[in-house]
Amino acid sequence: MKKGIWLTALLAVCLSVALVQDNEPKEILLWPNGAPGSEGKTGSENLRITDQGDHVISGVNKPSITPYLPSVEKNTGAAIIIAPGGGHSELWITHEGYNPAKWFREQGIATFVLKYRLAREKNSTYTIDKDELADIQRAIRLVRSRAKEWHLDTAKIGVMGFSAGGELAALAAMRYSPSDPNAADLIDRESDKPNFQALIYPGNISRFEVSKNSPPVFIAGGYKDRQDISEGVAELYLKYKKAQVPAELHIYSNVGHGFGIRATNTGAVAEWPRQVKLWLGDIGMMGK
Repeated sequence: MKKGIWLTALLAVCLSVALVQDNEPKEILLWPNGAPGSEGKTGSENLRITDQGDHVISGVNKPSITPYLPSVEKNTGAAIIIAPGGGHSELWITHEGYNPAKWFREQGIATFVLKYRLAREKNSTYTIDKDELADIQRAIRLVRSRAKEWHLDTAKIGVMGFSAGGELAALAAMRYSPSDPNAADLIDRESDKPNFQALIYPGNISRFEVSKNSPPVFIAGGYKDRQDISEGVAELYLKYKKAQVPAELHIYSNVGHGFGIRATNTGAVAEWPRQVKLWLGDIGMMGK
């Protein structure tokens, strides 16, 4: 009898897990017929799970976005493409991807978690400035191309990046292209310029170029992060200030690198997502 009860309970758990998986958003390939530069690459993605439960992905040859769409009642029309970090060699996609996506979705903001190709993975043939940048640019254009379907405002589509993903988001805000009405691919007819950027402890800050045409920026980092970031975010803010680009800066005193959104975050740093939401309201991105 006890064995029967145990089996029934096990089946119930398995069914519950299956239902959760069925309800999870499905990935959308950025290039359904294969990404330029990935021709002939057939290797599958690798997933490892850390002792803390973080999902870490590598081996990305088919870049994609995973949509987290708010309910019709909550929808503000704003959207964020989220680029997780991982040193350009892997993607820490839980606390710097799925967790932020779910949080902002509950605030009425559509979010899209980006899986981009990795330039510093062992034996990688990809580069940051070509392939990774192409992935986030394509993601922006793809989201814009489906704005009507997803009830989005094409003037309220931005990027958010963490660490290496922050570098990528910043590059997207620097090296954008206007729409091309004559492009053969309908998606490529859309502009890839983000309307705003949120850079969370971004890497390689020294290479960032700022102009008066840069989109508004939210910058956050930790006081205890390594020097190029803990001091670099302040220097970056001043670059935007000098260029007269709207900018907001938060440096949290009790944290270092990689805080993202975790259940263990406490104190002021746990409020950074809310600060982003308030900032989006201040720059006019939250109204319908």
